[in-house]
Amino acid sequence: MQDEQLEILDFLRRYPPFSELPEETLRRVASSVDVRYFRAGSRIVEFGEPALAWHVVRSGAVEIFRRNGMLYNRLTAGGYFGEFGLLHRKRVRFPAAALEDTLLYLIPEPVFTDLFENNEQFADLVEIEDRTRLRHVVSRRADANQLMSATVEVLINRAPVTLGCEATAVDAARRMTDDGVSSLLIMDAAGSADEPPRMAGILTDRDLRVRLLSQRLGHDTPVSEIMSSGLVWVEHNQLVFEAMLQMLRHNVHHLPVLRNHRPIGVIALSDIIRYESRNSLFVVSSIFRQQGVDELAALTTDVRACFSRMVTEDASSRMIGSAMAVIGRSFKQRLLELAEERLGPPPVPYCFLALGSMARQEQLIVTDQDNALVLDNSFDPARHDDYFRNLAAFVCDGLARCGYSYCSGDVMATNTRWRQPLRKWEACFTEWIERPTPQSLLDSAIFFDLDGVWGKTEWIDGLRSLITRRAKGSSRFLACMARNALLRTPPLGFFKDFVVESDGRHTRAINLKRRGTAPLADLIRVHALAVGSVALNSFERLRDIIDADILPRGRGQDLHDALEFVSMVRIRNQAEDLAAGNTPDNSIEPESLSEFERKSLRDAFMILGNAQKYLKFRYQPGRAG
Repeated sequence: MQDEQLEILDFLRRYPPFSELPEETLRRVASSVDVRYFRAGSRIVEFGEPALAWHVVRSGAVEIFRRNGMLYNRLTAGGYFGEFGLLHRKRVRFPAAALEDTLLYLIPEPVFTDLFENNEQFADLVEIEDRTRLRHVVSRRADANQLMSATVEVLINRAPVTLGCEATAVDAARRMTDDGVSSLLIMDAAGSADEPPRMAGILTDRDLRVRLLSQRLGHDTPVSEIMSSGLVWVEHNQLVFEAMLQMLRHNVHHLPVLRNHRPIGVIALSDIIRYESRNSLFVVSSIFRQQGVDELAALTTDVRACFSRMVTEDASSRMIGSAMAVIGRSFKQRLLELAEERLGPPPVPYCFLALGSMARQEQLIVTDQDNALVLDNSFDPARHDDYFRNLAAFVCDGLARCGYSYCSGDVMATNTRWRQPLRKWEACFTEWIERPTPQSLLDSAIFFDLDGVWGKTEWIDGLRSLITRRAKGSSRFLACMARNALLRTPPLGFFKDFVVESDGRHTRAINLKRRGTAPLADLIRVHALAVGSVALNSFERLRDIIDADILPRGRGQDLHDALEFVSMVRIRNQAEDLAAGNTPDNSIEPESLSEFERKSLRDAFMILGNAQKYLKFRYQPGRAG
């Protein structure tokens, strides 16, 4: 081994996770290292570029940034970065720059991957840091400006339309009309057989107006005489915000997007405006402007675009669930407005309820509708029920048109069982809590996640107060709820390997809702009822549970992380289905995940399993009968 490699070997021995490697393995790693020097202030890696190596700081200091430019971490000798990109689609996720003159050791991706997959102790040490990083990545501030974190690649929806320099203005006009575009990239002829054509300029609608028509030039004028030749462009992995600045700085409305020096699309200022409008606030405002069910149903594309955008920009599951729940509530509210316009004012006051994931603000793009009606105590079925039956049918049918499928368990306001006066709802909750049976609570558990959407929503505050007051002191009720919360177990076998099943189009799959997020929400609900929490959202309930100090130390944070990670795997899977043109669902095949994701998902399921064991210990569900 050469002197330089011996020096590398000696350095690596002093720092984890290398210090835990066998000598032979460590020597192999040292012999693969590429040494790089970076001057203070220089960029080391940029977001989105291929992740080719794992970086270890030999000397100096490195700053790691989020995609929006915020400082994430500072590293000195022995620190390392880049593992997240190597473990996730081989793309750099965190830009890095040298704070001081810095010497780095670069370990090639194949060597790092081999270490990670074949040395469990090494993987565990790397993963500890990586899990922490994952928590930061998916916990962005809810008020962050999303233009600051999205790349221009998300704006491209078609390949660029091109035309040769020899073409005429009329050729250009016809091409733009035929292809339905407002700009053309004008290309020079290739210099040789191996050399692709290069961009000579860009021709826009405005160029045709200003440089051709207003100047009264002939239609046979070559495009080379009227195009804009001082090209401004952006790389595919630059931020949308940077693209907007380029347009403002150079007073242009179209930008070619390049990858490896070749154009892959053209974005317009209108694309940025349209993209920025695809957030939950815009979708919600659009919902309340629609005049009928057909118009509301047409917004499904915008809802899916909003969901996909939040996933792309690393929003947390809580942010996504909350935004999608707000959208779902808005559909219900607008449908109720339209129903009252059609049917007239209600004969007695009422409150329309949201149940389950919408009430918990944990709704995703794959969801059904769970709802109910609370009616004023003056409700007379003979005189009033026709109105509320028609109202419920209008709303539930409208929701189905808007992408919220009918509840398979018929928990909807169209079911007379779930369309009752307030006094009967109070009697139902009292019966469920004071004289519980596992079966009655299995049928009614969803009603313990309830929120008022429309009408006399203050009634629901009273119902929740009743639930909180009576549930906290009812050991038999909590035992029955705990028993039902143990019915859905995590998909892990005896040796902690995944237990898969055939699920729809997936042949070896795990249903992440049925075996992951749902049992997590179930057990969190039991603890929340036990401590008298009035929160609805699972993460808010966990905060109250942690404050009540009823869990072993650290278990509350573990549950938080497990719920976040499983939720995000489920969310990303749905977003990938949408992008591929497939029908999104809750199932995922473990083999489609990276090794890091499989390990982390297994960890999350183990946390769920341990939490269920503690639930069984604390509430003794055997007493439920």
